[in-house]
Amino acid sequence: MQQQIAIITLGIADLARSRRFYVDGFGWKPAFENDEIIFYQMNGFVLGTFSKAALEKDMNRTGLRSPGAFSLAHNVRSQEEVDDVMQSLLAAGGTLLRAADAPPHGGFRGYVADPDDHAWEVAWNPDWTIDEQGMVTIGA
Repeated sequence: MQQQIAIITLGIADLARSRRFYVDGFGWKPAFENDEIIFYQMNGFVLGTFSKAALEKDMNRTGLRSPGAFSLAHNVRSQEEVDDVMQSLLAAGGTLLRAADAPPHGGFRGYVADPDDHAWEVAWNPDWTIDEQGMVTIGA
């Protein structure tokens, strides 16, 4: 089986509030949106922000909880960009989880939660490359 992810979907409470975080904070452009979901075309997959009630109905589940035991990551090309991106996310409604610092394993990273408490790591790793399309390669 091919090793890939096609779509990651986050359940959110307020679509407009979430849109502000992703569009104004990260500077991303929606590829599709309606009253229940916004899709962002990423580098090889799609990120969806789906009304939590609509997501529960779609999954035939109730009581979905946030936050979960996971984080998403946005890697940048320089240490300085970590602080810049984090400041943009905070200005767009994010919440600081951890100020940027250097972890023991190297690089530089910090954490911001989106308005629905999904954790985003903003990171720079000197041993990883990011190509023109935003594809991250470990140890290249």
